[in-house]
Amino acid sequence: MALTEETNYDKIEVVGTDKFGIQLRQATVITKDGVQLSKTFTRHAITHGYYSPDGTYNTTDISGYPSDVQAIINATWTSDVVTKWKASANSLNPSA
Repeated sequence: MALTEETNYDKIEVVGTDKFGIQLRQATVITKDGVQLSKTFTRHAITHGYYSPDGTYNTTDISGYPSDVQAIINATWTSDVVTKWKASANSLNPSA
């Protein structure tokens, strides 16, 4: 009677017309002897970075994500997308 829990990112979505955001859905599946007992989801979104109140740009650290998720993020956040994101994020910075 083996009870197991497996967690993985089962959905990765690029959102926004300018591809600024990445939405991640993480599934947690609990099984007993190979039979699924439950499946729950959590979601969160990430962007390339943000400006601190002092005007410093801070890039989002994606090193904690699995390599397949990192590959999608890196393919999506091209230099053009990042340039547009920084301009958009800077316009919202109250110290700019």
